[in-house]
Amino acid sequence: MGLDAGTGDEAGDVPAALRTALVQVAADVLGAAEPVDVPPSLRAVHRFAPRRRATAGAGPLWQALQDDAFRAKVARVWAQSHAELAASVAPDASAPVPPSVQAAVGAWLLGTARWRELLPPDEVGEGAGTAQVQARLERAQSDAERLRSDAVAAREEARAAQDQLGALQRELRRLRSDADRARSEGRRAAEDARASLDAAELARSRAEEDLRLAHDERKSAHAERTAARAELRAARKLADVRVRLLLDTIVDAASGLRSELALPPVADLPADLVSPPTERVAARLGSRGRSVDDPALLDELLRQPWAHLVVDGYNVSKTGYGELSLAEQRRRLVDGLAVVAARTGAEVTCCFDGQEGQQHPPGGYARGVRVLFAVGEIADDLIRRLVDAEPPGRVLVVVTSDREVARDVEQGGAWVVPSSTLVARLQRL
Repeated sequence: MGLDAGTGDEAGDVPAALRTALVQVAADVLGAAEPVDVPPSLRAVHRFAPRRRATAGAGPLWQALQDDAFRAKVARVWAQSHAELAASVAPDASAPVPPSVQAAVGAWLLGTARWRELLPPDEVGEGAGTAQVQARLERAQSDAERLRSDAVAAREEARAAQDQLGALQRELRRLRSDADRARSEGRRAAEDARASLDAAELARSRAEEDLRLAHDERKSAHAERTAARAELRAARKLADVRVRLLLDTIVDAASGLRSELALPPVADLPADLVSPPTERVAARLGSRGRSVDDPALLDELLRQPWAHLVVDGYNVSKTGYGELSLAEQRRRLVDGLAVVAARTGAEVTCCFDGQEGQQHPPGGYARGVRVLFAVGEIADDLIRRLVDAEPPGRVLVVVTSDREVARDVEQGGAWVVPSSTLVARLQRL
């Protein structure tokens, strides 16, 4: 492969200094290339150390520069690093360039025919020096003629530009006068608009304040109405549940008592049974003389219709399983209560102390046992509220050894059974 057709030069015509410079540029480009982009003939040179690449690989590099593709790649890299010089020595450039080896390197790589003219005189052979000087002189004369004609044209353009500048200055003075009038009118309009805007902003702020107050009042009224409706619904629902539960309890108790006692038809009237008042000791129904410590009493109470068993969880679990962890105590107690609920059919609620923010779903431990955790209160207060929510007349059994809780729930009509009694009952399961 040879040089581009535009140069018309053979490889042997290149002076040694220019050839050395070209080989050095090619070595630098080769060192920065990726292995996949290296020509096969230069792969061995690519593996040389950078300082030996231009000397030890000078022959292969010079041969590779005769290839158009490799030389074009080297020319692109050189032009990127010498952009201004590359524009001056391009084939279509006509501006004079001071002679230098670097300019000659760029001209040779870019295929410019005047690369010899750009070599310094001491780098060119004697035979080529005179021809180069003559060619340079002719080019200088041609450039001088062209510059003279350009100067005449430039003077004509300058006169025309001066005339145009005078006209533009007159037009500028007129426009400045119009601009002054427009600015004055604009200031007056801006002042009027600012006054109108201030009035509108004041009216808008007042309207927004009135609207905000109206929204606040509406939200407050809506919240109060919603809260009142919720309280009314809850009160109605609680009243309905209590009345219905009391009614079912009374009906079931009466039916069960009539069936169990096989009561005969009424033969006496109340007036026939009136006798002088005597002091009697009231006894709780169904006790049959048993002590509250008797587990059989607990069974009898839970077999009553619609009986409800409320258990003070940790009070019972610590009595029976105090050596276990709290989680294991809860599991053992709730599993035992599930068996009691299945055998007696009673409603069973187990209350544990909780921590602020805890959320535990009821009945999450065993089927048939409602498990409640006191949130924001202690389990004792939760038990009191459960007893207060029950209707009078329902069989309500509270298992606890806390004396204050026992006193309060007894006043509410509940049976109180010690924790040890329930523990003994669960141990028999």
